[in-house]
Formats: sequence, structure tokens, C-alpha cells
Amino acid sequence: MRKSCAAFFWLVFPEGCRICGRELEDVSRVPVCPDCLNAPQPFEAEYFCSACRTPFQNRFPLDEQGRCALCRLGLRGFDAAYSFGAYEDVLRELIHLFKYGRVRSLARPLSERLVSAIPWDQRFDVIVPVPLHWRRRLARGFNQANLLAGAVARRYALPVSSALKRRRRTDSQAGLSNAKRRANVSGAFAVRRPEQVRGRRVLLVDDVMTTGATASACAAALKRAGAAHVAVLTLARTDRRAFLPSRPAAPEAF
Repeated sequence: MRKSCAAFFWLVFPEGCRICGRELEDVSRVPVCPDCLNAPQPFEAEYFCSACRTPFQNRFPLDEQGRCALCRLGLRGFDAAYSFGAYEDVLRELIHLFKYGRVRSLARPLSERLVSAIPWDQRFDVIVPVPLHWRRRLARGFNQANLLAGAVARRYALPVSSALKRRRRTDSQAGLSNAKRRANVSGAFAVRRPEQVRGRRVLLVDDVMTTGATASACAAALKRAGAAHVAVLTLARTDRRAFLPSRPAAPEAF
């Protein structure tokens, strides 16, 4: 009966998967077929920075403690970073559909992937979503980080805090170098309710992390407000291994 009702519904209101275009067989609030929803796979890399979890092609950029250059120089404001998958292929399309296509119903299936990226031995006291500037939130209609944070909070029975605010609107980070990204978001965030994060382990939630400049600026503001530990949780992160230097080849022996 359920399949018959679904067939009748799609006969009257036909719709295809918003990712692959294949005809949808079941009635659902999520306009994506099961194959596309299940396509994204967890991030895989043989070498990670031990602190920020940036993937590398080899151990060449890492020190004896497994830290990358940015972490060695103290340019990361956060203590740890976790991501489900790489910001590419179907996962990238799903995030775009969720964020720019305004398909809020994707929050639940995407949050299930997000939760799976949290290490089982980590515990947090409060969840803080990365805030949008009010003009951007008004134009989009919602903050995608808020929806993801809410789903994670319900799973772990944790409070969601809006203590973090964006003090000014920033330019798009796309196309900017690492240094310019950091300068663009420098001083852009502040904590308006320090008592909600002071002395606590904070899980900072966003949809995507590229260079980590925005997450670092947010984490730095939380640390100044007294947060004891700040970990970043994102659905996806940019895999920059193709742009990272490899270990120089060893000279041939004669």
C-alpha cells in the first residue's frame, strides 16, 4: 500500500533526485535518492596532523609530534578538528543543496554523518555553531551550522549556545590565500555570554572547513572568553593534499 501511494504521488507530482536526476520511488521530505544519500564516505588519509587533522601525502610536513607547520606556529585557535568526509563529489553537492538550495530536510541525514566523525572517547559540555552575519542569515533564511548543531545536541543531550556572535560581515573566503583568509576573519567574532563557555569543553560546529581560518578565529574568541578546550566539528573539509609539497626525492647513489 505504501509503495502504491508513493507511486500515485510521484505520478501526479513527479520529481527526480536533485543529485543524480533518477526518479524517486518513495515519498520523502528529502529530494535525494538513497544511493546519493549513502554515497559519501569517511575521510581517509595515511598521514594526519595530530592536532588539526589536516591530511597529508606523507610525513614530510609533520614534526616529531605529528604537528603541521600551522599548529607548530600556534596559528590554530582550536585544540582539535574532526570532519566526516572530503568536500568533493556527492558530499559537496549535498552540502550545496542543503545550504544554497535551502533544502533544510537534509539536516537530519547530514547530521548523522557529522556525528559519526566525533571520536568515541571525546566528551563535551556545550555545542556552539559558527554564526552567520545577520544579513547573510536573512538572505538564506537559516544558518546551516545551527541546524547541524541542533541535531548533534539532540543526539548527545547537550545544550546549544549562541554565545558566539559575528561582529562584522566578512568578505567571501573563496579565492583568498591562507594569510588573507586569516586577516579577513581576524577580530570578526566575539563571545557575548562568556559564562556559557567559561571553563567548558566546547564543540564548535560548521558545515565545511577549508583552511581553518574561520574556525581558528572562532576558537580564539572562545578561548579568550575562558573556554577550556575547543574542538571543531565539520561535515566536510577541503582535501588540499594535491597542493601540498611532497618530500624531496633522495639523490641517487652511485
